[in-house]
Amino acid sequence: MTSGSQALKTDPAVEAELDRLAALPVAQLRTRYRELFRTAPPKAFGPDLLRRSVAQRIQEKAYGGLPAATQRLLDRLVKAAAAKPDGRLELPRRIKPGSELVRTWNRKTYRVTVLQTGFAYDGKTFDTLSEIATKITGTRWNGPRFFGLRASTSEDGGNVGN
Repeated sequence: MTSGSQALKTDPAVEAELDRLAALPVAQLRTRYRELFRTAPPKAFGPDLLRRSVAQRIQEKAYGGLPAATQRLLDRLVKAAAAKPDGRLELPRRIKPGSELVRTWNRKTYRVTVLQTGFAYDGKTFDTLSEIATKITGTRWNGPRFFGLRASTSEDGGNVGN
C-alpha cells in the first residue's frame, strides 16, 4: 500500500510471522488468538477465520490500526445495529459537493446542488435538504427521503406533516 509517493515500510519479523500462520495447526492458532485478543476465539471461527483474525491483529499492532474517526464510525454503526430488532445497518451517504439532486413533485422538476456547506436551490442556500423539501411541498418532509437518498419507512414516503 502506498501513501503519496512513499511505500509502506514492512517489518521482516512481522512478515515472517504472517508467513508461519499458514502452517500453524488450529490449536496453536487458538492460543495465538488468545494472546493477541486477550479472550477466547469464537467457537464458530474455523482455521481460515482464525488465521485472518490473528494476521490482522499482528499487522495492526505492528503498523497501526484504523484512524480514530473511522473506528468511532464503526462503533456507532455497531451500536445502532445492535439497537435495532432486525440488526440492519444504514450506512451514512456522503454526497460530494457539486452533485445535483433531482426530484419531480406534482409534475414539476426540482434541482438542488450540493455545496461544501449546504444546498443550493432556487438561488438560495439552505442548511438541510429538509428545509428545501418543506419549501417545495408546503409540509414537513424528511429531506433525504424526499430526494431519494434514504428508504421510506412509511406509506406516505417520509412525509411527517400530515
